[in-house]
Amino acid sequence: MGALYYLMHPNQLRSIIQWKLWHNPVHQRKPSEESPELQECFRFLNMTSRSFAAVIQELNHELLVPITLFYLVLRGLDTIEDDMTIPIDNKVPLLRKFHETMDIDGWQYHESQEKDKELLEKFDVVVTELKKLKPKYRTIIKEMTVKMGNGMADYAENTKMIENGVQTIEEYELYCHYVAGLVGEGLTRLFVSSELGNPKLAERPSLTESMGQFLQKTNIIRDIHEDWQDGRRWYPKEIWSRHVDKWEDLLDPKYREQAVNCVSDMILDALKHAEECLFYMAGMREQSVFNFVAIPQGMAIATLELMFRNPDVLEKNVKITKGDACQLMFECTQNLQTVCEVFRRYARKIHAKNDPRDPNYLAISVRCAQIEQFIETLYPTQDPKKLTLENEQRQKKEPTVDPGENLIMFGIVLLCLLFVSGIMVRAICAAAPYISQPLTGLI
Repeated sequence: MGALYYLMHPNQLRSIIQWKLWHNPVHQRKPSEESPELQECFRFLNMTSRSFAAVIQELNHELLVPITLFYLVLRGLDTIEDDMTIPIDNKVPLLRKFHETMDIDGWQYHESQEKDKELLEKFDVVVTELKKLKPKYRTIIKEMTVKMGNGMADYAENTKMIENGVQTIEEYELYCHYVAGLVGEGLTRLFVSSELGNPKLAERPSLTESMGQFLQKTNIIRDIHEDWQDGRRWYPKEIWSRHVDKWEDLLDPKYREQAVNCVSDMILDALKHAEECLFYMAGMREQSVFNFVAIPQGMAIATLELMFRNPDVLEKNVKITKGDACQLMFECTQNLQTVCEVFRRYARKIHAKNDPRDPNYLAISVRCAQIEQFIETLYPTQDPKKLTLENEQRQKKEPTVDPGENLIMFGIVLLCLLFVSGIMVRAICAAAPYISQPLTGLI
């Protein structure tokens, strides 16, 4: 966006400047203390992640390297899964045994044609740094890699789903579990193991799952056009068949209204995770870890609002503006109450855009109200004690009667007294002749 855009939208420019000038990272990397291999890992992090690179590098030093390496391992897996040039007979064993590469010094892979292929071609630096991790962190990363690799391999072998797309919401959520829910599980285990997250989170897996589901569903809803071009269908038939007869109709301008209603249906499904996401974030014990989990969630709810009733989703990849992103990052690095206000604001925006002609109009309205109600239970906007105190202070400061009104009333009373006095004087004057006569004359 050019200078003209920011001249027309000064609030966007203000948000960018505010973030650049006043954002103070809780922790910062120390490149001078890093090995050449670790510096190369951070280069790969910056190369492969636009969304997470900055916030990862501001993490508490206890988790900085473990989460960086966890991300790179999963990015390596994802690169292999997405590469359609790798024969299925080669891809499946690679995915299922990818965790074994963590133990092989010098392991590299040179057969990928994906944009992030350099990571695989120099994966030996990741292996080197993985071996330096504390055993507890390395074990978590390895166990999650086993689960994720097997899940991806299962989907790669599922030719029926590849040809016909996802059929049910259950299948849809299982896919989201493998590509995002397991990431959340691994991160939660790292948070708890480092004592930077509440250990009770390990006992509430549904909270962790909702964090991953919310982010992945947002990505899938947004990427419908791009996935269609790549031959992928992640919208479940159970949802899109309520609105159109054929999958292809979603991208046909003749069925634009039905397609927009389908996107609304998908957003309604994603919003069911909002409350558990907020509950999960309450379990973070350290500011940098809170920032790490809160920023993506704030971006997700804002992206859902941007896509809601927006036909552009069906033609291109829509994104929130840089100014809005900076504003969200600024708000989501404060505290849980501020993040709740972000969710409340965007839930209200979605509710305001809701169309009565949408088949899910009532359900969407109820869902937005439920999000607001949940936030209200956490942070009431009308505290009875506070309201009573404010009323008492107002009564002390404000006079019961306006001074100007007092002056007017005094003037009116004075005029009335003068008027009555005048009448009385005239009456006395008129009666004077009779009063001067003897009383006997009046009998």
